[in-house]
Amino acid sequence: MLFDDEPPGKLVGIAKLAAASEVLEAKLRVQYFELETRRFIGRNSNSRMRFVWTINPYRGCEFGCKYCYARYAHEFMELRQPELFESQIYAKRFHAPSFRSELQRVQRGECIWIGTATDPYQPAERRFRITRRMLEVLASQRGLDFGITTKSDLVGRDAELLAQIAKQNAVRVNLTITTLDEALARLLEPRAPRPDLRLGAVKTLTQAGVAVGVLAHPVMPRINDSEQSLDRICQAAAQNGASFFSAAPLFLKPCAQQVFFPFLEQHFPHLLGRYRERYEKNAYLRGHYPEMIKERVQKIRERHNLLTQEAPEWPVDDQLELFQNRP
Repeated sequence: MLFDDEPPGKLVGIAKLAAASEVLEAKLRVQYFELETRRFIGRNSNSRMRFVWTINPYRGCEFGCKYCYARYAHEFMELRQPELFESQIYAKRFHAPSFRSELQRVQRGECIWIGTATDPYQPAERRFRITRRMLEVLASQRGLDFGITTKSDLVGRDAELLAQIAKQNAVRVNLTITTLDEALARLLEPRAPRPDLRLGAVKTLTQAGVAVGVLAHPVMPRINDSEQSLDRICQAAAQNGASFFSAAPLFLKPCAQQVFFPFLEQHFPHLLGRYRERYEKNAYLRGHYPEMIKERVQKIRERHNLLTQEAPEWPVDDQLELFQNRP
């Protein structure tokens, strides 16, 4: 058993693999494990989403974002305490020939997206370089359509390689920047790189010739949803060479509520009741608010001459079904 209070039973699937994973490295707060995987590229069966294939080099994420929607992916490994998502990180054991073989299943016109659940440039990437090794394989391909979503300036490390890949493939990178207020960013995303560092990565990538978008996701009512806040992000994105901009309201599944509601109670207690009322029964906001944000973002986007988002923005209801029982 992984925890003393768990009932006895036989672990299967991804939970069994996780339990058998070897500890690669441990820091004061984080443990890294190596995870065997049956496949690196997952197929998206949701026809409402604009990408067909998904790649997540890591399970779990160190950034500790209070709103993270992917925390429940750890539950498939029988790791049910929310904080374990950011303290037990699983690096998939990479095998380049297998990855190259999986790419053969991708048909022309189908889109691959890296980082749909966990950040491919989180601190683990500095040690294990799995994202980098995947890109080195992708550099030998032609005619692919793929993108990356991250909130780490580490992606700038691979600017030259991404530019090389872009010569024979359609490539774009999304940098998530929820606010330019450094103090607020530190509260919301305690271990993610500062917003100015992410903007620096936008500039590095665009100067290398890589198409970049900025995602102001998630938009949290009464926290980062003012027109001034969103306009500042969009303006900075444009000034650093981004070609598209997107923002969408907070999506809050029960697994995320376990972390986000206590966060509100500590830092925004006057908002806790409103959030509970609006999110406890539905993970998505409905009605006037989403439409208001959509109109606000469109006006801001037009003001700075940026395009609409061309890639995955914010998950629809069943996105995380993609990760159930999948290593």
